[in-house]
Amino acid sequence: MRPETPRAKTIVLDVPGWDGHRAGQHVDVRLTAEDGYQAQRSYSIASAPSTAALELTVERIDDGEVSPYLTAEAQTGDQLEVRGPVGGYFVWDPAPDGPVLLVAGGSGIVPLMAMVRQRAANGDAVRTRLLYSARSLDDVIYAGELARLGGDGLDIVYTLTREQPDEWTGFARRVERTLLEEVAPPDFALAFVCGPTPFVEAVASALVELGHDPARVRTERFGPTGG
Repeated sequence: MRPETPRAKTIVLDVPGWDGHRAGQHVDVRLTAEDGYQAQRSYSIASAPSTAALELTVERIDDGEVSPYLTAEAQTGDQLEVRGPVGGYFVWDPAPDGPVLLVAGGSGIVPLMAMVRQRAANGDAVRTRLLYSARSLDDVIYAGELARLGGDGLDIVYTLTREQPDEWTGFARRVERTLLEEVAPPDFALAFVCGPTPFVEAVASALVELGHDPARVRTERFGPTGG
């Protein structure tokens, strides 16, 4: 387990018989208490398909039933019940037909990071732009790795919605139509949008209004009561 932000940690799982996954898929994790009570949540896979271990990045939800255990109590050697991989629509395939836009809200970066990692592992030169909305720099998951992977056709744009450092020169507002007009021209062949449901719905609608093909805007969302 390794920390990513004060509220998010990456858990590395050894899954016997794991047949691999596609970047963008998720798994269902189920916990069973001693009294038999069970809680299940879905978590996006963070690791690229080319890696042997299965990695999940989990952001702690204070009143959640699963994320507090995974981020604060789970220990090396603990056993979890995992089902998956799940999903076949919100996935990155090698050599997409044109440039790709990735839009992340908060922990919605996780499946998009799997795509970024796969792109790097494959040496894929497809032009890719990642627009990442976070509350502050401290809330940016994978900050160091994203800094290393930027370039080589991967353009990373941040917007910080609540707190910005004094020297900040990037965007400092929520992702809405005017911001997307600046960073997401409709020449992108494919768009992946992931984050909280209101964020995803607003971004997807704005992209379509700006001329993106609705059939080429793929979305993955999560509700406020997950965890």
